[in-house]
Amino acid sequence: MSHVGQELASQPECWTRAAELAATQGGALPAAGERVAFVGCGTSLFMSQAAAALREGAGQGESDAFAASEFPAGRSYDRVVALTRSGTTTEVLELLGRLRGRTRTTAVTADPTTPVMAAADETVVLDFADERSVVQTRFATTALTLLRAGSGLHTDAVADDCRVALAEPLPEGLTASTQFTFLGRGWTVGLANEAALKVREASASWAEAYPAMEYRHGPISVTTRGTATWMIGDAPAGLADEVRATGGRWVAGGLDPLAELVRAQRLAVAVAESRGLDPDSPRHLTRSVILSGA
Repeated sequence: MSHVGQELASQPECWTRAAELAATQGGALPAAGERVAFVGCGTSLFMSQAAAALREGAGQGESDAFAASEFPAGRSYDRVVALTRSGTTTEVLELLGRLRGRTRTTAVTADPTTPVMAAADETVVLDFADERSVVQTRFATTALTLLRAGSGLHTDAVADDCRVALAEPLPEGLTASTQFTFLGRGWTVGLANEAALKVREASASWAEAYPAMEYRHGPISVTTRGTATWMIGDAPAGLADEVRATGGRWVAGGLDPLAELVRAQRLAVAVAESRGLDPDSPRHLTRSVILSGA
């Protein structure tokens, strides 16, 4: 089994540990009422999008998400939370440096020996969710679980759904699709973005993501036989029938949205393996982007 296959299979246990850890973090995690920005790069950006929408949607406080390289310099926040598995990503470290002494910062990382430990005011280490694969799976979902639990929005049922997502077979014939589209609403838009990224990274497939209500505004035009549209969370009324009318395949997400992301991770690995690709080592990618001379 690939490293990524083993790592994604360990997610229920990682989520349980993250939820327990969240209860001990006190001032390191956003408090209710704080104005918070979540930042990251790649997968961590999409988890930031999900965390921000989930937190604000639950009435916990104004929350935004940005790529670390696109953080608005003139905007004021009570706290900036940076997600970085490696703790070495150039854009994240540079942003934390600019914010030092001006805005309270928290970094969530997998490696306690990296520069981010000194760059952020506070850190939360998820070393039990670190990964050998270049492709992120369990660190990303464990970091989001930490933030979800810190806002009181995680339950044991989420891990139970994850076990179902790992045990149930993928829909028959899905790996043969020529194009994949993932849809979300609210906080699951970030999860849809991440699902599409996983399929692109691991299997070099054509994969896209959109807010579900936006799918009718253009993207549905490329849906046809051989394509699959996967809904993460509750679908807008009528959309499934509209997708089926194109000849495309509709995949409904019936589990907790984070568990649905695990199903999409499994799909990414399965498609890669069906094409003879190594899902642990996507072409042109490294574990961390470190820019020389930055």
